Amino acid sequence: MPRRYPPLTPEEVIAILLARGFFLDRTTGSHAQYGGTIREQFCRATVDLHYRDLDEWMIKRLILQAGLTREEFYGSVRESARKIGLRADEYPVPLQ
Repeated sequence: MPRRYPPLTPEEVIAILLARGFFLDRTTGSHAQYGGTIREQFCRATVDLHYRDLDEWMIKRLILQAGLTREEFYGSVRESARKIGLRADEYPVPLQ
C-alpha cells in the first residue's frame, strides 16, 4: 500500500506546479514562490529548495497553498501519480 503523502523532491513539486499552470513569481534565498490561478482564485505556493525531500507536513502545506486536492496535486504528473497508486488516462488529472 503506497503512503498517503509520499515524499517529493523540490524538483518534483516544481514540475507539479508548472503542470497546473503556475509560474515562478520570485525567489528569495532558498524559497521559490509560484503563483497561479486554480478554480478562478489566485494561489501562491512556496517551495523550499534546500531540502533533499519534502516531508508529509510540507507536502500538505503545499497542497493547501496550491488550492488542490491530494489526487489533483499528485496526479499532475505521471511520476508523482505512481507514488500514490493513481492511474489516469491523461495527466494532469482534470480538476474536480
